[in-house]
Amino acid sequence: MRRAYAPYSRFSVGAAVRADDGRIYAGCNVENAAYPLGNCAEAAAIAAMVMGGADKITAVAVAGEGEALVMPCGGCRQRIREFAAPDVPIYVAGTDGRRAMFTLQELLPKAFGPEDSS
Repeated sequence: MRRAYAPYSRFSVGAAVRADDGRIYAGCNVENAAYPLGNCAEAAAIAAMVMGGADKITAVAVAGEGEALVMPCGGCRQRIREFAAPDVPIYVAGTDGRRAMFTLQELLPKAFGPEDSS
């Protein structure tokens, strides 16, 4: 989260994914003056995981500032689903110590997954 590049929103988010090989891959949000070109922290962590040679997520953690816990956006939920089973835990945390846990199934019910594309 501290490495986020968020000069426009001033809303820093950090994420990490744990792969099935036990390694943890981190990411942060990276904004762009052309807003649609920015990247979410979850997408950055997933890209780092793929670059590291892993292809299965066993857990996700997301942290951010603000009044409410930072949840993965809809696009990131679908990105997570590409590499994670519905029962994978998603941990969310605020900088003030607030925490919660959801399964991917709870955040993205009836998801379209890799097995649906054939």
